[in-house]
Amino acid sequence: MKKRILTILALSVLALPLHAQEIEKLSWMTGTWTQNKDGETVQESWLGPRGKMMAAVNLTSSAKRGTSFEFLRIIDTPSGLAYLASPGGKAPVEFKLKELGEKRVVFENLAHDFPHRVMYWMDPDGAMKARVEGTVLGKARGMEWRFEATK
Repeated sequence: MKKRILTILALSVLALPLHAQEIEKLSWMTGTWTQNKDGETVQESWLGPRGKMMAAVNLTSSAKRGTSFEFLRIIDTPSGLAYLASPGGKAPVEFKLKELGEKRVVFENLAHDFPHRVMYWMDPDGAMKARVEGTVLGKARGMEWRFEATK
């Protein structure tokens, strides 16, 4: 019994650095990214990773729809990475890590109305892409952005 407990503790300790380093794999998101399309400007600025967090703000302005903002965070929780979105400064909605690859990350919350998934990835040409997708009234829906690094 003692040996089993020690083995479990040792494996837990060995797993901690790997889990804590997951957020470092998202350093490619750091910076300010802009999309100008169809009279709308979407700008997203990511800070970090630092400690167990990345933080961002998204500012969208359009002649048709006005201006909106969203606070974003990626945090390292005891159960893994989570993406927290606070549109308009409202209470955050949490999306759990579903997939983490090289320069690609997917978060998911199937219980949320829309979106169900939030994805970011880096294109080979250096553009950062973001996509949200899910269903609205039983129909698949998605929105995608192609951000260029802002200098």
